[in-house]
Amino acid sequence: MKLKATCTMTVNTAADCPIVAMLRPRSGQAQWIVSDRYELQPWVPTTEYVDSYGNLCQRLVLPAGEMRIEVEVVMEVEDQIAVQPDAPHTPVAELPDDVLLYLLQSRYCPSDKMSEKAREIVGDTPPGYAQAETIRGWINANLDYQYGVSDASTDAMDSLAHGAGVCRDFAHVGIALCRSLQIPARMVVGYLHALDPMDLHAWFEAFVGGRWYTFDATQKAPRGGRIVLAYGRDAADVAFISDYGPQPLEVSNMKVQVSEVTNTAAA
Repeated sequence: MKLKATCTMTVNTAADCPIVAMLRPRSGQAQWIVSDRYELQPWVPTTEYVDSYGNLCQRLVLPAGEMRIEVEVVMEVEDQIAVQPDAPHTPVAELPDDVLLYLLQSRYCPSDKMSEKAREIVGDTPPGYAQAETIRGWINANLDYQYGVSDASTDAMDSLAHGAGVCRDFAHVGIALCRSLQIPARMVVGYLHALDPMDLHAWFEAFVGGRWYTFDATQKAPRGGRIVLAYGRDAADVAFISDYGPQPLEVSNMKVQVSEVTNTAAA
C-alpha cells in the first residue's frame, strides 16, 4: 500500500540550540520512498548522517526564536506484517553480530531484573515467536493505555508497577521481557496508518527464526501500514528531536497525519 505521512511542528528556543532530529525514513526491504520533502522555516544549514543503528539523523543549530519544521513523505509499505507463530528461538551463538546488543539491558529496559516476570507470563509457551506474541498479548490485556502516568524517566519496571502507560511504555515492557528470555528486541518509532488518536507511534521488534518480526502491544491484532522512522535499544536512541541547548527546547503545534494514497490520488 502507498501511504502519505506528514509531521509538522513549531520549535522555540531562547538561544541558539544544536539539535539532532530523526524525522526522515529510509528506504529498505519493507518500505520504499516514493517522494519526500523536509522544510525548515527559516532555513538553516543542515547536515545528515547515519547513526550506529542505521537511522537517518538531521543535524542543525536552531537560531534563537521560532522555527517551523514540516516533513512529508510518500512511501510504499507492507499492508500486512509478517506473522510466523512457529518461528523458533534463535540460539545466541547463531545471532548475527549486529543483533547481539539487543540482548543487553538498557536505560528504559532493565531486562536483567525482569526474568521472573517474563517466565510467569510465558509459562510453558514454546521459545521463539510464540513467547514474544504471548508477551505482546499480555501487555495489551493487562496494561491500560493512559496518558499522564509516565514521563521521560519512566522505565519498563515503572510501567509494570503503574499498570498503565502509552505506546513507548508498552514497547519498553515488551522489549525488556523479551530480552530477559534471551530474545533480542528493539524499539521502533514511526507512523501507523489509521492510528487513533493519530500521533508518532512506537512498537517493538523481536529477532526470532533468524529475522526481525513486528509486535505492537497497543493493538489487539497484527496490523500493517507502518512507516519506520528509527530503530534503537529504547526511547533514548530514537527521540524525534534531541536538543543540546542551554535551556530546554519547546515543541508546540505538533500535528501528524497519515493517509492512504490511491492510484488516482495525487501524492
